[in-house]
Amino acid sequence: MEFGQSAEETLVREFREETGLNVSVGALQFVTEFMHGPLHAVELFFEVTVAGGMLRKGSDPELASTITEVRFLSMDEIDALPTAAKHGAFGLVSSSGRIGELNGYFRI
Repeated sequence: MEFGQSAEETLVREFREETGLNVSVGALQFVTEFMHGPLHAVELFFEVTVAGGMLRKGSDPELASTITEVRFLSMDEIDALPTAAKHGAFGLVSSSGRIGELNGYFRI
């Protein structure tokens, strides 16, 4: 987050930088605390709706790295990925299609 920028404003900016998509931000769904040294992060997960833009590979200026691939995956495609390739939040549900049922604060 940049100083003075809300979580919602940060999410809109990050989507645009990293995917080329303009999004509108909906409700906060859940929060995760990720603690795997040296990284300790709190992640906020919101509903988003694509409002424009074109899906493309962007960059992550905070990490000074280029994103190598951006695409939408079906829930079946996510389920087929190895556990190590998925965000830890998917380990909290029995199938990827249930990720929207999470509500609360989770340590992963």
